[in-house]
Amino acid sequence: MQVAISGSSGLIGAALAASLTRDGHRVLRLRRGGVTDGDEIGWDPQGGRIDAPALEGVDAVVHLAGESIGAHRWSDEQKRRIEESRVRGTAVLAAAIASRERKPRVFVSGSAIGVYGNRGDEILTEDSRPGDDFLANVVRKWEAETQPAIDAGVRTVLLRTGIVLARSGGALTRMLTPFKLGLGGRLGSGKQWMSWIALEDEVRAIRHVIETEACSGPVNATSPNPVTNLEFTKTLGDVLGRPTVLPTPLLPLKLLYGAELVESLLLFSQRVMPARLEASGFTFAQPVLDGALRSVLRPT
Repeated sequence: MQVAISGSSGLIGAALAASLTRDGHRVLRLRRGGVTDGDEIGWDPQGGRIDAPALEGVDAVVHLAGESIGAHRWSDEQKRRIEESRVRGTAVLAAAIASRERKPRVFVSGSAIGVYGNRGDEILTEDSRPGDDFLANVVRKWEAETQPAIDAGVRTVLLRTGIVLARSGGALTRMLTPFKLGLGGRLGSGKQWMSWIALEDEVRAIRHVIETEACSGPVNATSPNPVTNLEFTKTLGDVLGRPTVLPTPLLPLKLLYGAELVESLLLFSQRVMPARLEASGFTFAQPVLDGALRSVLRPT
């Protein structure tokens, strides 16, 4: 199988590429600003350019590229970059896929559970209505740009991923230092729901939807056991053998990153269930938080 991946140097993309390569599949990496050479396909998503003929005959395209959501304060310019990096990149890829005579069998476009917004204790599935905050609106526009591929008859999966737990990057890496120092604590009330997935299962989910014809449209990539922030905090503290008594002060975070980013990424509540993923026969290797954290953090 030949699989083209954008964002192949990121946390999820690198793990996916390694998994596919280990199993003997050919990985074609989309490289920004480059020219097509060997297993690299040149593209310029901001400029609206891609070497579309290089996608001819590819079995699957997995789109994971986009500006980091939590790396910088959300100025107006940063918000524009977050939105455009996802909307333009998806539009370029979808159009290129639709233009091919021998089209990919499947287009997996990375998405996010941010589409649901702040929903309290409500149980959310792929059929739940979207939210109306900044991130929810970005995801709605982002997902809409896959339409040319859908119209061309390409099976398209919108993989709505939650918080990815990995040792080598992502949210968990940023949490580890304060927790190891015994300074980790709940955020706000601690009642907000966190929908998470181990990196191992994220990669397995992507490969599952590639191979499963029944999967199309929105698919939540989250563990079937979301937890509250308070439960997450206590579990991580137990795994690390550290106390988690004092709440994390939010004011320094808001001063550094801005109130909107902190509230959206740390205080919003999203209790998301992987209804379509499980209905399609997917089973999680790490369905429970304690086991997932111990697996992710075990000595290598």
